[in-house]
Amino acid sequence: MTAVRHKIFVGLSGGVDSAVAALCLRAQGHAVVGVFMKNWEEDDRDGHCAAAEDLAAARAVAEHLDIPLLTVNFSSEYWERVFEHFLAEYRAGRTPNPDVLCNSEIKFRAFLDFARERGATAIATGHYARIERVEEGHRLCLSADPDKDQTYFLHRLTQEQLAAARFPLGGFTKRRVRARARAAGLPNAQRRDSTGICFIGERRFRDFLARYLPAMPGAMVTPEGRTVGEHRGLMFYTIGQRQGLGIGGGGNGRPWYVADKDLERNRLIVVQGADHPLLYHEALELESLHWITGTPPAAPLRCLARLRHRQPLQPCTLYRSKGHWRLRFDRPQRAIAPGQSAVVYLDGVCLGGGVIRRALRVPDAAEENRAHGG
Repeated sequence: MTAVRHKIFVGLSGGVDSAVAALCLRAQGHAVVGVFMKNWEEDDRDGHCAAAEDLAAARAVAEHLDIPLLTVNFSSEYWERVFEHFLAEYRAGRTPNPDVLCNSEIKFRAFLDFARERGATAIATGHYARIERVEEGHRLCLSADPDKDQTYFLHRLTQEQLAAARFPLGGFTKRRVRARARAAGLPNAQRRDSTGICFIGERRFRDFLARYLPAMPGAMVTPEGRTVGEHRGLMFYTIGQRQGLGIGGGGNGRPWYVADKDLERNRLIVVQGADHPLLYHEALELESLHWITGTPPAAPLRCLARLRHRQPLQPCTLYRSKGHWRLRFDRPQRAIAPGQSAVVYLDGVCLGGGVIRRALRVPDAAEENRAHGG
C-alpha cells in the first residue's frame, strides 16, 4: 500500500532539532514547507541580532533540503498572549514559565492557524515528545530520550492541537539527531542548542526584565527577621536560588538560598544550607489546570509529576481538597516555586498539569486521608 503523503509546515528555528525533523518528514515523502517564526521585535541594545543569525541558519537548512522557507512575524500575538502574562506574573512575585504558554498559544495556535490557511495538513516541530493516536483521541507521551524530553513544555496542548501536530524526533536521542544531521550534511549539524527564553533568546535576564518592570530594592532577612543584605527587587529572584545573592557565609561559611518572598513588606527570606528544612515542602496546590483529554482524571490518583524541565519524575498522589487540586509527594520536594508548572504523568503518558499556586507543608489529618483515598 502507498503511504499517505501530506503537506506539512515545519517550524525551522535554525537549530539542529527542527532541521532533522524536516529531514525526516522529507525522507518520508511529505511535501515539506519550512517556516521561520519571528516573535520578538529585536532592538540593538544587545549588540547583535540573534534572530538574523537564526534566520540565516534556517535558510541554509531549507536550501540544503531543497524545500521552500516562509517567514512570519507573530510579535503582536506573542506580546498579547505570552509576554503580558509573563510580566504580570513577575509583578506578582511569581516565577512564570513562558515556554509553556509560547507552545500552546504561538507554536501550536498562531502557527497552526497560519499553516492551515495555506493548505497544510499538519505542523511539525523539533520537540522531543511522542503522540499516540488511540480510539479515544490523542496521547502526549514521553520521548525516547529522558534527558531531552519536552512534554513538560507541551502539557497545555489540546486534542485539536495534538491531532494536527507531528513530532518526528519522539523516538530519537539527541546523539542520534546529531548523527543524522552529520550524515545528511546539514549545515547546522554542530550548531549549539539554544538555552534562552522562548523566542526572546539568551540575554542577561536581570537587565532584560528591568526594562519592563521597575525594580524595588528591599531587605534580605532570615526567617527570624534578621537583616543580612539587600535585594534588588523580588522579581529578580526565584525560590531555591543561590547565585547572585551577594551575601557572605555569615560566620559558618554555608551558602545562602532564597526560601520565600514577603510581598507585603518587600522582603526576601533567605536561609543557609542547601538542606535547610524551609526549602522543602511535602505538597503543593495547583491553579489554571489543563487536562489533555479535556476532562480531569478520577481522583485520588497515584501518579508521577515533575516541577521543572528535566527533573526526574516524582511519585505522588493527585487529589482534591477544599475545592483545589493538589499534589502530595512521597518525598519532600525542594524549591517549589509558585508560577512554575507542575505536570502530571501516568504510565508514560502526560495527562496535563497546572500552575503552582503555593507550596504546602504536611497536610492536616483529614486532608492526608483524602489524598490516599480514605
